[in-house]
Amino acid sequence: MAEIYDIVIIGGGPAGLTAGIYAARARMKTVLLERMICGGQILTAHLIENYPGFPCGATGQELAELMLKQAKGAGLEISTREVKKINLKKGGKDPFIIETAEGDLFKAFSVIIATGARWNSLGVPGEDRLRGKGVSYCATCDGPLFKGKEVVVVGGGDTAVGEAIYLTRFAEKVTIVHRRGRLRATPILQERALANKKITFSLKSEVIQIVGEDKVKGVRVKRADMPEGALIKADGVFVLIGLSPNSDVFKGILKTDETGYAISDEEMKTSIEGIFVCGDIRHKPLKQVANAVGEGAVAAVSAGHYVDTLKGIEYK
Repeated sequence: MAEIYDIVIIGGGPAGLTAGIYAARARMKTVLLERMICGGQILTAHLIENYPGFPCGATGQELAELMLKQAKGAGLEISTREVKKINLKKGGKDPFIIETAEGDLFKAFSVIIATGARWNSLGVPGEDRLRGKGVSYCATCDGPLFKGKEVVVVGGGDTAVGEAIYLTRFAEKVTIVHRRGRLRATPILQERALANKKITFSLKSEVIQIVGEDKVKGVRVKRADMPEGALIKADGVFVLIGLSPNSDVFKGILKTDETGYAISDEEMKTSIEGIFVCGDIRHKPLKQVANAVGEGAVAAVSAGHYVDTLKGIEYK
């Protein structure tokens, strides 16, 4: 534990990698801790069309690989570790101590949390039992398994509608089930979905059960005209109904909203001096790659200023 980093970044998605690029280029002694593969949620995206500089779009994996390559090229240290706890500094120039599941301890003058968010579950009968047996949360990962079959996509936002369109490459029929009377996705995605002959819609419908024994056979939905439940036959169910924050690492430490998202200001400062956040872990109205990378840059600059001030070497 002799080594003290200027910045420890927790999370290797677009926000964390961008923070790492900026911190490394500023010659801050920085390490990024990621429990799995760097890239975050974009690894599950088959196509990202709205990220500037890629007029023809890019797959999530392509974009993640380019970000990772750039971060390593800037000199960022990356370590595969799962962070379990952040111990607050006692005061002054004392460092934060970050504990990992692997038993390692990292000291740092500042911390940037970029742990992102995870897909929500429906919480209905049959979902847990049939997870991996037809129930999926990633069309890019599992879409090819349903070639020539019928699938249901649950959700009405950009991700759900975009992934439904993607699934028509494989599935014979895709039914979008959404609990409201209209979709929430951007107009261009709605237009594409409506024009796709393989896609049908079950609006004002709420999934109340996923049906099947050893594999998915369909979903039972509740509608106003059929409250007892109507069965939609399907070989697979893709649940894409929004995200929940990966906030366990700072639970009880930082100020959050009622759903667990970290609250921060425009400089990415949190309720604890020296801890910054960026990306989908933040409370904000929009969760996109474009604003995640912007927040990562701001977090790194803010953390750098904090560390320089702590050391008494800030530029005045």
